[in-house]
Amino acid sequence: MRKQGAGKIINMSSSGGFVGRAGWGVYCATKFAVEGLTESMRHELAPLGIQVTAIEPGGFRTNFLDDSSLLTAWAAIGDYTATAGATRHWAKQTNYAQPGDPVKAATVIVDLVGRENLPERIQLGEDCFTAVAQKLARTACDQACWREISISTGYHTAHTKHVTRGN
Repeated sequence: MRKQGAGKIINMSSSGGFVGRAGWGVYCATKFAVEGLTESMRHELAPLGIQVTAIEPGGFRTNFLDDSSLLTAWAAIGDYTATAGATRHWAKQTNYAQPGDPVKAATVIVDLVGRENLPERIQLGEDCFTAVAQKLARTACDQACWREISISTGYHTAHTKHVTRGN
């Protein structure tokens, strides 16, 4: 790709690579890593004509939630009944009833390669699109509410004296 000055890299992430959920900590951590790698690669490879994008699928009707794919801890701790425990229940109830069509998702992914410009990331499925939009809104709200504290931690030239070494 470097030699030809062009190329496309498609990394498989997940809605869990952008939005954390109770009971999915380890999974989300690995997918967040894919997101960070994808963003970094995108910046590193852009000058070489190589595009990089992360695919963020939501729930698709596959075997992802059945026992052949999803492993859960054998112990159930009462303190987590409403969080991770609810996730276990959700997985059993949702298995093979996920809203996304995997054939349609595969078609979109394959078709992306033929597009001239790829996005940094693309959500597949209304559930993922909505979850990402909600997180972005929460983040924007947090930034607006905490702006002054966030930016108060920097050096400000009005308060900084110029000091030379050795003084």
